[in-house]
Amino acid sequence: MRIAVRNTLSVIFVFFSTLVVADFDKGMTAYNSSDYATAIKEFSVAAEQGHADAQFLLGAMYSFGNGVPEDDSKAVKWYRKAAEQGHAEAQYNLGVMYDFGNGVPEDDSKAVKWYRKAAEQGHAKAQYNLGTMYAKGEGVPENYIKAYMWVSLAAAFGYKDEKKAKEVLKKRMSSEQIAEAQRLSSEWFEKYSQKNQN
Repeated sequence: MRIAVRNTLSVIFVFFSTLVVADFDKGMTAYNSSDYATAIKEFSVAAEQGHADAQFLLGAMYSFGNGVPEDDSKAVKWYRKAAEQGHAEAQYNLGVMYDFGNGVPEDDSKAVKWYRKAAEQGHAKAQYNLGTMYAKGEGVPENYIKAYMWVSLAAAFGYKDEKKAKEVLKKRMSSEQIAEAQRLSSEWFEKYSQKNQN
């Protein structure tokens, strides 16, 4: 009896998972065709069922006013739902919302929290922003070594605007501090690379 119930539940789960993916795929097709009304409808169905990519895209649509009136508080709602599921881009965007006080009260410590979660997944912009938060002591104690580490990692992950930040940091750091930051970024990158090969 238990096996039959388990098998039935598995079939139901697969069926509904397929529907959620179908809604998301319809939403993507509509979004890419600038049919935002259909995209909102399809993403909303998938997002309510817990689809992280749909939640993120709803957040972005509300954030930028694509097909809906711009509404930062709704953007935050959907970014948060996706971010809590580990969606790196949503985590980064939620960090930005807290950093600038869009849709939520400005809160540097919460911005750092969400930047860090995205940065730890290799999100280059989040790494850069986290580095600048350390450099300025916003939401975290000022720490040039960690700032340099995160900005260096952002460069390794393809962020192009890090040179000026690194030059500013180098002027404030000793050669020993720079060497320590480089060692930490190399260690972090090696661990990240090994983790993502498995």
